Amino acid sequence: MVKKAVLIGINYPGTEGELLGCVNDVKRTHKSLVELFGFLEENITELIDTDMSKTQPTGKNILDALSELVGSAKPGDVLFVHYSGHGTRVPSETGENDDTGFDECIVPFDSNYITDDDIREIVSKVPKSCSITIVSDSCHSGGLIDSSKEQIGDSFEKKPNKGLFKRLFGLFSSKDSTREVVVEETSTKTNKIEEKVDENRAIVRSRFLPLDTSINMLKQKTGRDDIKLGNIRTTLFDVFGEDASPKVKKFMKVILSNLRESIGEGLTLLGQSIGEGLVLTHIGKVATDFMKEKLEDEEYMKTAMRTQVKNKKEVYAGASNGGLVDNATLLSGCQSYQTSKDMGDTKEEAYGAFTNSIHTILAESKGKISYKELVSQSRMLLEKDEYTQRPGLYCTDSYLNAPFIC
Repeated sequence: MVKKAVLIGINYPGTEGELLGCVNDVKRTHKSLVELFGFLEENITELIDTDMSKTQPTGKNILDALSELVGSAKPGDVLFVHYSGHGTRVPSETGENDDTGFDECIVPFDSNYITDDDIREIVSKVPKSCSITIVSDSCHSGGLIDSSKEQIGDSFEKKPNKGLFKRLFGLFSSKDSTREVVVEETSTKTNKIEEKVDENRAIVRSRFLPLDTSINMLKQKTGRDDIKLGNIRTTLFDVFGEDASPKVKKFMKVILSNLRESIGEGLTLLGQSIGEGLVLTHIGKVATDFMKEKLEDEEYMKTAMRTQVKNKKEVYAGASNGGLVDNATLLSGCQSYQTSKDMGDTKEEAYGAFTNSIHTILAESKGKISYKELVSQSRMLLEKDEYTQRPGLYCTDSYLNAPFIC
């Protein structure tokens, strides 16, 4: 039996969305894994963006690290994943009436978004004889899974209306004693965040990227100035190609196939026309014209067309390939409708509120604690410190009272 971990911490230095505590979360988690749970240094992979000697947390590197963790697992192995960084939501872009959801994504260092469906697809390959624990200290992390059993939390009860989020995410608000976050729906503007910081406490940052900030960071990383709602996924595919997330490549296969069909080439997918009703109303003219030019680019088309798509609904924003496998456990820093907090005035002392709470508890208990007890105590500790985020626990009944990690 081997214990292996992938730890991801992204501070996004020099960007609009800069955070300070995510890399420190990784360092603290690394220390706990070694000292409390017997992980060997050589079995811990770190991806952080503040040290160029480390593997950088790009979209490709994160997907590769997770795939290697799962793909190399042997019977009885214990797998662990920690993510500290931004979460964001990308609205639907297919133009179909049924596509009314949004993709919840983690935001890699290079803005090559990874969707919740991509993560579920990798985790679904964990051997049944292994266990995997995922700790996500990012915003809307309670929405990482849609159909696994929610043992602690209310993400499913209060899941936001998908139609509302299709209209630039709708109205979302969260308050605590140090910060007020207000995201407003308007017909012409994307989300704005307003901060109020208490003088008696450390600066608080949200680990959620509003759509406008997310697009600005994507522009900065890709050098593209024409990115807007309607061509986010096409931009990701154009810039990252084969390294784009699997769901983005599936999206492009369906859209490009439909585009070919719409101009008379009659391309079909799985023996059936996929163009019926797909009017591309959300794909802007610039994106459509760009893709028409690419139809003649054999290499460009090959990257998309060799991607497997069982059903066009797989590309829908908010689509789910199912919950976590029975041997997987998710600890989320907040509910699907909440934001996680990044605390601290300097990069030396900053931390994620949720990560800080669980490692405080682990240190006091010397690691001898169940999943249920850990999340319950984390909730109480955060509430005592006047945070409004409420951690969640998602797992089967057999893991609810099982010892954390081991």
